[in-house]
Amino acid sequence: MAKLFLVPTPIGNLEDMTFRAVKVLNEVDFILAEDTRTSGKLLKHFEINTPMHSHHMHNEHKTVDLIIKRIQNGETAALISDAGTPAISDPGFLLTRACVDHHIEVDCLPGATAFVPALVNSGLPNDKFIFEGFLPVKKGRQTRLNLLAEENRTMIFYESPHKLIKTLGHFIEYFGTDRKVSVSREISKLHEETVRGTTEEVLAHFQKKAPKGEIVVIVEGKK
Repeated sequence: MAKLFLVPTPIGNLEDMTFRAVKVLNEVDFILAEDTRTSGKLLKHFEINTPMHSHHMHNEHKTVDLIIKRIQNGETAALISDAGTPAISDPGFLLTRACVDHHIEVDCLPGATAFVPALVNSGLPNDKFIFEGFLPVKKGRQTRLNLLAEENRTMIFYESPHKLIKTLGHFIEYFGTDRKVSVSREISKLHEETVRGTTEEVLAHFQKKAPKGEIVVIVEGKK
């Protein structure tokens, strides 16, 4: 039966690719990739020769209808992102919603997602948490931070290396200097690092040592 598979890919270490992910990517009719160059290397490594098409935030509005028609005509598709699980701060939501609206089966495989190891590794409470992803860059950022200042659950953020210092500074401004945070970067890669401490301590660390790589920030909720 034609369907859409959402297939997680490794966030750094290729050994984290699952047997089932390789099997599905080999068996589907076509693969939708956020960046065909990045994903091309992954597919080549696992000797997957399935046809691949580009599907990213700049073209997904235009391509969704065509993909839906192909699946309705009997083809099976797999969506992958550059790293991790599709639709988690990555393209995929629009296509998944369209499939649901058209009564097309969607099957999401379990697999790598950067925030789970970062959360578990942080040492901060993980019985209740909220995922914020990337904060608004400009418009709405202050409003969001004001709301989150009252949040009592552990908070999860994604951030880029060149914006981490600014974001930690905002956390000090809105959450206070003694709020506990944990910054994990390069998860599952050779230079993986987790820095834990107060907002002030962690900011001081990265002011001395410039951050690199993919970053997940875990912030303690208000007590």
